[in-house]
Amino acid sequence: MARINRRTRPAHVAAALSALALVVSTAACGGGDDSGSGTTPAKNFTFLAINENTTVPATLTTLSQKECATQNTAQPLEIKKQAQSSLDQQLQLLAGQGALPQTFIAANAPSLTKQLADSGSILDTAPVAAGVLPAATSTITSLYDGRQLVLPTELNIEGIWYNKKLLADNGITTPATWEELVAAFAELHGAGIQPISQAGKGGDGWGVTRWVGNYLLRQQGPDALKKVADGQAKLTDPQYVAAADAIANLGKAGYFGKSPTSIDYATALNTFLTGKAAFIYMGSWALSDFNDTTKNQIGADNIGFLKFPAVAGGAGTADQMPANVGTAVAVSKKAYDSDPNTQAWVKCIVENYGTVALRDSNQITGFATDGSVEVPPLTKQIQDEIGKVRTSVLWFEGYFSAKATTVSQGNGGLLAAGQLTGEKFMQTVSGNLS
Repeated sequence: MARINRRTRPAHVAAALSALALVVSTAACGGGDDSGSGTTPAKNFTFLAINENTTVPATLTTLSQKECATQNTAQPLEIKKQAQSSLDQQLQLLAGQGALPQTFIAANAPSLTKQLADSGSILDTAPVAAGVLPAATSTITSLYDGRQLVLPTELNIEGIWYNKKLLADNGITTPATWEELVAAFAELHGAGIQPISQAGKGGDGWGVTRWVGNYLLRQQGPDALKKVADGQAKLTDPQYVAAADAIANLGKAGYFGKSPTSIDYATALNTFLTGKAAFIYMGSWALSDFNDTTKNQIGADNIGFLKFPAVAGGAGTADQMPANVGTAVAVSKKAYDSDPNTQAWVKCIVENYGTVALRDSNQITGFATDGSVEVPPLTKQIQDEIGKVRTSVLWFEGYFSAKATTVSQGNGGLLAAGQLTGEKFMQTVSGNLS
């Protein structure tokens, strides 16, 4: 699976949503749907994948041959593919024609998924999602205004990973608060060790903006960014600027390294896995790299996981876990409601996908597993962490438009380099929210 879908799935592509109102109104009027309209079951169970993701279609193929073989006999799996960059436009087109496939990769822009659901094109899967983990449900409903509009073929929690040996060698205990974490950065920097490895080149600056978003959520509470989306607060309000300033100060101190604007995702990850930096903010999608002995030179048993810590006097807590459901899958409401074979397929996916994806791809999903799969210790630790999550929070750009997301992540590197103040960063992003 291309890593881009795990780490940047929250980043909305610049889909042309200006015509959405017309598409939605057309979709609401109906029309022929080859994937299960009327009373005649569809010949095939069609899934629209994206070219950049190989894990979801591979897992569905395995299900069709084994766990869901009965369902596949009644309605054979058919996989079609689409470039991720044009997915949103394609979904708009298909919805307008009443021709959405039974299942498909959900839109890059959550706003499009919500509007397609409003038009009656996408199923609210809550009644059929008994096997979805609470952490995934919390993440999905936070993103879609209380509705469970997608199935979580991934479940990524995010946090700060650290090199245990580097900390121990420098007499640093695992930080429990923001103040202790910054003190650890200072100690390491003074010893000639790069405290944080984080990409800041172009769109890879999302890693830096995660620091901004998490600090803000710990300082102002888990609804801080929702308030901005609802017009109750602004990114340029003093308390919001303070969060960006906190990260800008890390950049000014040199804690992100000498030139974060020239570092891409792969380089940042390699810097951490070769022991050249002590901390990295990352999602659990990186477990495949952490458990890969050809990439990880510091050893998986030397990697610790730290929840983004609390900020003194802040309204948020470390138990409010940053999470996303990565490359999620949506279900056509028309196809599901009218086709018993499609209903059987969706039920089988919910019951079996999590185990198969973990077994075959070492991927943690938002589905429960049957406990039969043995995983590396670090993966098991993160599974346990996920199992404890009851409240999740979204990433910094979770409520942003596609344009604001691009601007935010494109300026993250400048913030990490100390070349941009928190105030200027928030002003720049705020100016592109609408």
